[in-house]
Amino acid sequence: MPPAMRRPFFVLGVLALLGFGVLALRYAGTGTPGRVDRWTLDAMGGTIFTPSPARTVALVIDRAGEPDGAVALVGVLVVACLLARRWRLAVLALAGPGLAVLASTALKPLVGRTVATGELAFPSGHTAFLTAVALVAGLLIVAALRLGRDIGLLVVLGSVAVAGAAMSWAQTVLFSHYPTDTLGGFLLALAVVPSLARVIDRDFSVIRA
Repeated sequence: MPPAMRRPFFVLGVLALLGFGVLALRYAGTGTPGRVDRWTLDAMGGTIFTPSPARTVALVIDRAGEPDGAVALVGVLVVACLLARRWRLAVLALAGPGLAVLASTALKPLVGRTVATGELAFPSGHTAFLTAVALVAGLLIVAALRLGRDIGLLVVLGSVAVAGAAMSWAQTVLFSHYPTDTLGGFLLALAVVPSLARVIDRDFSVIRA
């Protein structure tokens, strides 16, 4: 991570962790949608459970978080980092999404929130994964184009916002998660990946880029 962006992402990570904690406490042990979930589901209308073009698109997006899609996506990102000679970023591309998924998997039984099918749902691992991938991709764009701090922050935050919103929408359409589950996954990735980037920058400092 560029040195000028470390402090903003530290602050963002702390805020994301606090937000995640609030959501986790609010929905711990529940199995029904909250007020925000109900409002979102009502606004989406008949797309849920109903065969439609929207559902088809949601399935395509969802595939990115499945094992085969995730491996392919991470593989492409790692190769792109290596081609750009961003060695530490390649480590983050491999470890960041993986850590986000592991964290979401470990936290699900601790929070204990379920969807209608009875499956553990908070936080959304799919959303955490794609958000983590987008964060690394944004950092790669910043490094490749040598963008300044302000523009760089906009690029990275824009990347994670688009990716997180897309996967959140897909998981809600497919009724795999409540909307607040996906928000939890999004916040978890923002808390985990920048922290891991800082560790890599410190412990892999012998690697130039």
